[in-house]
Amino acid sequence: MSFQPPKPKSRPRRSSLWSYAQRFRRDILSAQPDHLFDARMAEFKTPFFNSFLINEPGLVDEVLRVRPEDFPKSNRIGEGLRPLLGESIFLTSGETWARQRRIIDPAFAGGRLRASWLEMVASTEAAIRRLHGHAGRVIDIEEEASHATADVIFRALFSMPIETSQARAVYSAFCAYQRTAPILNLAALIPLPRWVPRIFRSGTKRHAQDIRTLLRAMTLRRAEEIAAGTAPDDLATRIMTTKDPETGSLFSPEEMVDQVAIFFLAGHETSASALSWALYLLASSPEWQEKVAVEARAVDCKNFNNAKRLTSAAHVLRETMRLYPPVPMMVREATGPERFRDRDVPKGAQIVISPWHLHRHRKLWDEPDAFRPERWAEETTKATARAAYLPFSTGARVCPGAGFAMAEGILMLSMITEAFEIAPVNTPEPVAHLTVRSRNGIHLRLTPRAKA
Repeated sequence: MSFQPPKPKSRPRRSSLWSYAQRFRRDILSAQPDHLFDARMAEFKTPFFNSFLINEPGLVDEVLRVRPEDFPKSNRIGEGLRPLLGESIFLTSGETWARQRRIIDPAFAGGRLRASWLEMVASTEAAIRRLHGHAGRVIDIEEEASHATADVIFRALFSMPIETSQARAVYSAFCAYQRTAPILNLAALIPLPRWVPRIFRSGTKRHAQDIRTLLRAMTLRRAEEIAAGTAPDDLATRIMTTKDPETGSLFSPEEMVDQVAIFFLAGHETSASALSWALYLLASSPEWQEKVAVEARAVDCKNFNNAKRLTSAAHVLRETMRLYPPVPMMVREATGPERFRDRDVPKGAQIVISPWHLHRHRKLWDEPDAFRPERWAEETTKATARAAYLPFSTGARVCPGAGFAMAEGILMLSMITEAFEIAPVNTPEPVAHLTVRSRNGIHLRLTPRAKA
């Protein structure tokens, strides 16, 4: 019998809008009814707008890849993140978004992943040293993973480890922001004009402003280094010196702050979520933990040329992001009337694409709630299921750092599992905050492995 990791209990199928909003505010995963894991499409009506959750791979492909311009990103969910992310690529649409992608994409092209590999190795080695300090004790791996992935981002973006005072200040401010950041802003349920003030939890806007002030100082300092010819060849330098091929323009300092903020959020928070759940799943699956450890011992992980040989770790990471997709839901908006599965979809309707439901859909996957990394090596895994796998989205708005994130996760998972035997201590309770995390932490005990 395959291991069945924890999954939130779904709400009753029928509930009031107020009850739904209250549940949604606490956790968007348990706020959804169980029948969505079987449904091809479901409609949810409110007095202010209609939402359509689509679980049909063909429809998802239509919205995200074939006609993305007809289904731009909805502003509703982004309302809660705007104080931190401003007009970053995560929140924009249309020509603004297209210009941002034209400037950002080249930074992740070519040999950048190879160049970042040693930075990832250095961050992982630092994490392993910290974990040795907790050896034999119970730790919350989410905190350690958050620290480690933040270190990767600072090294990749600004060529500085998290131990520097500037990086530590940003990281501390971001941790404070996470504790107050809203899951649901009022404007997500009620369409409000942009001039109406948004209500946030205490401290959210202040912490967001603290982060942006720190990032602005780092960005301006890097601009000075670029002008002086002393800037390192890292992601920040590449992005700040890349001109839009159509207009010849560069990012302004404030635009760069927006982009650095989303790189930090996407590159740190989502990677920390995936790494934490992957380590928990390995702790709960000794057979796969041993496979990953043996593989890592046989391969020199520090050599980028060996990255493709870490297949067991890659299968585990893919299966982890299937069960616990870091970003559980994406929301688009119909710019005109549509017809989906013989149902009218009005202009302005919210189109919800939920990796949380697609990745566990009972009609698409064998044993959808089971941890089975071997499915990624099996020819029998349905093509329709693979088409429904969207941890990084797909189409024009696919995450530009997807390759970076996969490489980082596989490397960290391999090196940490090679260094420690991992045992579970609690049963985590999945909830969605900024990403899929555990309400009660992910508590593990790590014991150093004997040297081979």
